[in-house]
Amino acid sequence: MITFASDFGSPYPAAVKGVLCSKVDEDARIVDVAHDLPRQSVRAGAFWLRETLPYFPPAVHLVVIDPGVGTDRSAVALRVGDHALVGPDNGVLRPVARRLAEQTGADMAAFEITYENPASATFHGRDVFGPTAGEIHAVGVDAMATLADLEPMAVDDLVAFELPSASVADDGTEGDAEAGGRAEGEVLVVDDFGNAITNVPGSVLAGVESVLVNGERVPAVESFAGVAQGERLVTVGSHGYVECDVNHGRGDEAFGLDPGARVVLEW
Repeated sequence: MITFASDFGSPYPAAVKGVLCSKVDEDARIVDVAHDLPRQSVRAGAFWLRETLPYFPPAVHLVVIDPGVGTDRSAVALRVGDHALVGPDNGVLRPVARRLAEQTGADMAAFEITYENPASATFHGRDVFGPTAGEIHAVGVDAMATLADLEPMAVDDLVAFELPSASVADDGTEGDAEAGGRAEGEVLVVDDFGNAITNVPGSVLAGVESVLVNGERVPAVESFAGVAQGERLVTVGSHGYVECDVNHGRGDEAFGLDPGARVVLEW
C-alpha cells in the first residue's frame, strides 16, 4: 500500500500518481489521505499526518508539503518498522515518525534521497518523491536500504521539528474541577468544520462543567449535543485535545481563533 498526502489541491496529484503507477504492480493500492492540507504549512501537515497515518497497516507513506522546493533542503526517506515515509526534510515527517516508533517499538532509520537534475525545480513530488516511493514499494520496505538512490544518514541530522506543547498548572490541579486550574496553549489547526483544535490535553476537562476561554465563560461538554445549535462549547476532540467549537457552526469564527492563536483556559 502507498498512502499519498499533499497540499497540492488538483490536478497535480494525478501526475504523481501516474509516476507511482509506472513503478508498482497493477494491483498495488494507492490511498489518497488528503490533498487539501493547509498550503505550505509544515506544522498543520505534521499534525494531521501524526494523527492519521498510524491508523494504516504497514505502508509506504508519500508526503509532499514542500514550501522549500528548489532550495538546498534534503529529500529523505525514513523507515520505522514496516512503514516507510518519503518526503522533504523540513520536519513534516518527524512527529508521525516518532508516533510510529512509539506505536511499533521500532527504531527509526533515515536515508537521503540522492537525485540529479530533476525534470522540474518546482515539482519534486512528481520527479523525486513519487519515484522513490514507488521504488520502495516495488522492492519492499525491508529492502529499501538496497536502493542505489538512498544514502544512509544519521537520524540526528534530520531537520528537528516538534509540535508545540501547552503549559498546564503544575500544582496538581489538572483535571481537578474543585481545585481549579489554568492551561495556556495555542490552536494547532482548524479543521474543515471550523473546530479550533488546541494543544491543551483533554485531561484538563475531567469533571469540569465550564471553563473560561480567553476570559469568556463557555460550557465544557462531552459532545456537540451538549449545547443548543449555534452555541459555543469546549470539548475533548477525537485527537485527545481540547477543542473550541460551535454546535452546527464554526468555532474558529465564534471564538476568533486562527491557527497559532493563544488560548488560555481557566476552570
